[in-house]
Amino acid sequence: MSRPRIVIVGAGFAGYRTARTLSRLTRHQADITLLNPTDYFLYLPLLPQVAAGILEPRRVSVSLSGTLPHVRLVLGEADGIDLDGRTVHYTGPEGGEGTLAYDRLVLAAGSVNKLLPIPGVAEHAHGFRGLPEALYLRDHVTRQVELAAAADDRAECAARCTFVVVGAGYTGTEVAAHGAMYTDAQVRRHPMRTGMRPRWMLLDVAPRVMPEMDERLSRTAERVLRQRGVDVRMGTSVKEATHDGVVLTDGSTVDTRTLVWCVGVRPDPLVESLGLPMERGRLLVDPHLQVPGRPELFACGDVAAVPDLNQPGQYTPMTAQHAWRHGKVCAHNVVASLGRGQRRAYRHRDMGFVVDLGGAKAAANPLGLPMSGPAAGAVTRGYHLAAMPGNRVRVAADWLLDAVLPRQAVQLGLVRSWSVPLESSSPEVARVPGRPEQSGKDAGTAGTAGTAGTAGTAGKHADGDEGKKQPGGEPAKGQPGGEPGKNQPGGEPGKNQPGGEPGKNQPGGEPAKNQPGGEPAERGPDAASAGSRSHGERAKRSQSGSPRASGKPRRAVEAAGPRSARGGSGKPGKSSRASGTGSAGKRPTAPSGPSRSAGQPADPGPEPPAHQPPPGPDIAPGPVRRTDGRAVEGDS
Repeated sequence: MSRPRIVIVGAGFAGYRTARTLSRLTRHQADITLLNPTDYFLYLPLLPQVAAGILEPRRVSVSLSGTLPHVRLVLGEADGIDLDGRTVHYTGPEGGEGTLAYDRLVLAAGSVNKLLPIPGVAEHAHGFRGLPEALYLRDHVTRQVELAAAADDRAECAARCTFVVVGAGYTGTEVAAHGAMYTDAQVRRHPMRTGMRPRWMLLDVAPRVMPEMDERLSRTAERVLRQRGVDVRMGTSVKEATHDGVVLTDGSTVDTRTLVWCVGVRPDPLVESLGLPMERGRLLVDPHLQVPGRPELFACGDVAAVPDLNQPGQYTPMTAQHAWRHGKVCAHNVVASLGRGQRRAYRHRDMGFVVDLGGAKAAANPLGLPMSGPAAGAVTRGYHLAAMPGNRVRVAADWLLDAVLPRQAVQLGLVRSWSVPLESSSPEVARVPGRPEQSGKDAGTAGTAGTAGTAGTAGKHADGDEGKKQPGGEPAKGQPGGEPGKNQPGGEPGKNQPGGEPGKNQPGGEPAKNQPGGEPAERGPDAASAGSRSHGERAKRSQSGSPRASGKPRRAVEAAGPRSARGGSGKPGKSSRASGTGSAGKRPTAPSGPSRSAGQPADPGPEPPAHQPPPGPDIAPGPVRRTDGRAVEGDS
């Protein structure tokens, strides 16, 4: 008799706990496969401390293969599920495709950023759902304070050291609290020439901070925020985001270069493709976390609408605490469906919440007992150490070092602005040039909530903070791999720039139409740019969800290397299966640099091989040669 095959999609709180419990319960009598885009489990509650420089990124990343014995890890993202054929189609991190057959399937794909049809938000805001976004925010905030400290103009200084956080929930409150401490420490060591200080704003349409939690926790958190100088504005949100700031719903305008979007999350759009009963984007399941009519299909975590047996008629909220408990119950019920043990219904008991506000400040109500101050801080950090499935000693060591040593306020520049678009169905994976992008993966494709076709833009948050003038900033106008922005390497050099205007179809000049990295072909993938759509159209598209909701698997686009203008079709090697009129998710192609000569650009040397981006502007395209005629070590 063959061993049963169990496939788990997603390694968040629910998926990780399911895999760990199944590994123990099955006792090597089943083949367990875990499908996830990354090889680690991310402990999200401590992510604000990564952005504030308290913890190193690997401290909150727990190795899957190292902590899940007898579980096979497959790196990739599910983009199609055949319920009748019992298979899961996925695309790997390098564009490869595969299929996993199963006897039992557990859907624990988690959630993505929740967007609203507000003009400019998709272009100028960044979310806070994964390590790439936390690392980008840490670099960006550090850079803004450093630029503000060197600025002579008070208006520019004020804009750069103003940080706006939208969403006063659990995540937004912690981001604002830790961010204020981080920037204040920077300014104490390096005062600004204008004498100004950083300003943090926390906005929400709700009547109080953290409205979903106990009112006493809300009062404690708001008091700490105001003591640190955070401008807390309840009943107020963003009406429009622009390159230079934001317009609020109360009519006021705030000049800023930083907009952090912590409004909330929505279930991963993968489950919408199944055509099964849904509840506000979540898959309806019974109290045993099983999909009615599909005995082989289970769902847990943020993608599952689990009935709350303690409050009939309601569903458990999308929190890490519930997802972690879902995973344990789900594993027991999967094993029970294979003939071992009894099924369990999901019931929970509220054990309280903890909110880390930085330093010795926290708000907690363990077992319903409200606490604040150092006592709450000790309880909060003790809870996190107990809840983490690994790295406890390293986390405790970082906390100890932070208490006795100043933080290292440096920007590493490892994550670019366009690598972490707000509209993305995989915030845990940064977009990388040269890697095939999956169609429908990013919200540059049509149908994603918010504004379609604009996720690739960095706007004011491009690296260097003037996206249209900084290398490595905004790679395209709303489309990955689209028309490079002016004054960008590989784009059209600005007037009065050395090298003049290179001829079209030449390396360093304006890419030919229908070429990868050039202007997309009409009616082809990526043809519609963000600028050609009205806000009404974008708002209308926001109701349809991600292209992954079509039920058809996404395919990676065949990577195309640079080609001459003749013979270039501009079409991907494989067409996307995702429905809708948006892009097929072409990967961004690294642009070549502008010519440095006064006339026509020099011969760039041999073309790079396919599936590899061309060399950057400061990299010689061919082997290095000495000018004295002697061969250099490594010459061929």
